[in-house]
Amino acid sequence: MTIYPSSLSPAPALTDEATLEVALDCLLEHLSLDMQGGYTLQDLFEILLRAASRSDSIEHTTQRLEGVPSGNGIRYHLDKLDDITTLESQLNAALQSRIPPKIRKGKHRIAIDLHLIPYYGSVNVATEPYIYRSQAKAGTTSFFAYATVYVICRNKRVTLGIHAVVGRQYQIDENDDYLTGEQIALAQF
Repeated sequence: MTIYPSSLSPAPALTDEATLEVALDCLLEHLSLDMQGGYTLQDLFEILLRAASRSDSIEHTTQRLEGVPSGNGIRYHLDKLDDITTLESQLNAALQSRIPPKIRKGKHRIAIDLHLIPYYGSVNVATEPYIYRSQAKAGTTSFFAYATVYVICRNKRVTLGIHAVVGRQYQIDENDDYLTGEQIALAQF
């Protein structure tokens, strides 16, 4: 069980190293992937966390480090994560395993965000269900979309779940400030 620092503690709640350790432990506990070669799942997650924490690409991150798989090697293993439903379940289990006790026990207002990641590739059978069409942004009208649900408690955002949006599964105007009860009920978190 994760121990959360007291808000009265004089030491900082998290350091960069502690954050990395907690994130890495959480991923290793909840996600599985068959690895080949001389690298471990921990190696893969460390590279991904480093790239994400620095807003860097996998390719650039692997080029700057020694003794790590190439960017192509990382992508080879990531391509094995082709069952989006299983991956989503594992990620949600990871997120929910680290919900602070005060949030778990209390009642809170939630927020749902829609995130669009530009897609520039050709649509094929594998990607077609996950292509979300929207207003032109970053030179494309095609996106991968996912929704997150979270609470804000004491000025801290805690993500409770993530959901890959399939096609136009949720046709919500991105400029709307409020969702109807029916739209919230559609969320499958």
